[in-house]
Amino acid sequence: MTLFAEYGQILIILACLFGLFMAWGVGANDVANAMGTSVGAGALTIKQAILIAMIFEFAGAYLAGGEVTSTIRKGIIDPGILEGTPELLVYGMLSALLAAGTWLLIASMMGWPVSTTHSIVGAIVGFAAVGISPDAVNWGKVGKIVASWVVSPVLAGTIAYMLFRSVQKLILTQDDPFNRAKKFIPIYMFAVGFLIAMVTMLKGLKHVLKDTGVAMSFGECAMLAAGVGIVVAIVGSVLLNRVKRDEEAEHYNRFASVEKVFAVLMIFTACAMAFAHGSNDVANAVGPLAAVVSVVKSGAVGAESVMPSWILLLGGVGILLGLATYGFKVMGTIGRKITELTPSRGFAAELGAAATVVLASGIGLPISTTHTLVGAVLGVGLARGIAAINMRVIGTIFMSWLITLPAGAGLAIVFFFFFKGIFG
Repeated sequence: MTLFAEYGQILIILACLFGLFMAWGVGANDVANAMGTSVGAGALTIKQAILIAMIFEFAGAYLAGGEVTSTIRKGIIDPGILEGTPELLVYGMLSALLAAGTWLLIASMMGWPVSTTHSIVGAIVGFAAVGISPDAVNWGKVGKIVASWVVSPVLAGTIAYMLFRSVQKLILTQDDPFNRAKKFIPIYMFAVGFLIAMVTMLKGLKHVLKDTGVAMSFGECAMLAAGVGIVVAIVGSVLLNRVKRDEEAEHYNRFASVEKVFAVLMIFTACAMAFAHGSNDVANAVGPLAAVVSVVKSGAVGAESVMPSWILLLGGVGILLGLATYGFKVMGTIGRKITELTPSRGFAAELGAAATVVLASGIGLPISTTHTLVGAVLGVGLARGIAAINMRVIGTIFMSWLITLPAGAGLAIVFFFFFKGIFG
C-alpha cells in the first residue's frame, strides 16, 4: 500500500513513542496501586517498593507479557471488516495509545487510581465504534472483558478474605501468635514461590526459549515450581529466625512481633504482585503497538505475527520510567485510605490479588489490576467487619473507574480523526 510505503517508518516511530507513553502511564498509575499495600502496611518504604517493583515488573513484562497481548491486539476489533482498509486500524491503535496515555497522565497528576485496562479497551472501542463502524467491534469479546472487571475484584476479594481468615484462625487468635507465625508462615512463602515459578515457566519462558525447542508439560512445570516454592520457604525461614520477639512492644500490642514476621513475608508477596502485574498490564501498552508494527510491515490486517521481544522490552522500560518518575504520587491511595492495613492484612490482600492476576494472565484475560487489588483490600477489610472500610474513598475510586471508559473513548475518537486527517 502506498501509504505504508511512504509513511510506514513514521507510523512505526509514532507507535513506539505512544506505546512508551502508555507504558509510562501504566508504571505511574497502576504499579503504584500494586505496591501501595506494602507501603501502606509499613512493610516497605516507598524507595524499597519502587526498587522491588522495577526489578519484578520488568521481569514480568518481558518474560510473561506475551500471552495476554493477543487478546488486546486481535480480540476487540473484528479484523474482517478492516481487510480493505488496514490504515484505519493503524490510525485507531495510534489514537488508542495516545488517548489512554493522556488519560493516565491526567489521572496520575490528580492522584486517582484508575484502570489502565479500562483506559485502553475504552479507547479501542471508542475509535472502532465511531470512526469505523459499530460492527467492527467484537461486542462478545468486549462483554467478556467487561465481565472480567466484575469477576476479578470478586475473585481477588474472596481469595484475600479466605487467606486472612486462615491467618486469623491459625495465628492471630492463638495463645502464642509469634511462635505460631514462625511455624505457619513458611507454608505461605511456599505458595508465593510456587505462584511466581508457575507463571514464569508456563507463560514466560516460551518467549525466551521459543527457538531452543525446549518444551515442558504442565506436570513437569508444577514439580519444578514446587521445588522453587520449597527454596523460597527455606530462605524465608532463615530470614524469619532473625526476627526477634519484642516483648516491650507486645505489651502495647500483642501482635507487634507477629506483624514484624509478616513484614518479612510481604517482601515476597510484593515481588509476586509486581511480577504478576508486569505480565498482565504490559499488554495494555504493547498490544496496540504490536498491531501497528504488524499491519505496517505486512500491509494487511489479518497477518499473523509473533510478539517481537523488542516490543515487550520497550513496554518494560516504559513501565520502569513511569514508576521511577511519578509512582509515588498515587501509591498511598490503596495502601492507606481504603482500610487500615497491617503487614498481615497487606500480605493477604497482595497474595490474593497476585493469584488472581497470574490466573488471568495465564488464560489471556486482560483484567484490571486496580480492580483486583481494590477487591483484595476490600476482602481483607470485610474480614474485620464493614466498619473497617472507608466507604467514601471506595465511592471516589468507583467514580474514577466510571469516568475512565468514556474519557478513553472520547479522546481516542478525537485523535482518530486527527490522524486520519493528517495521513488520509
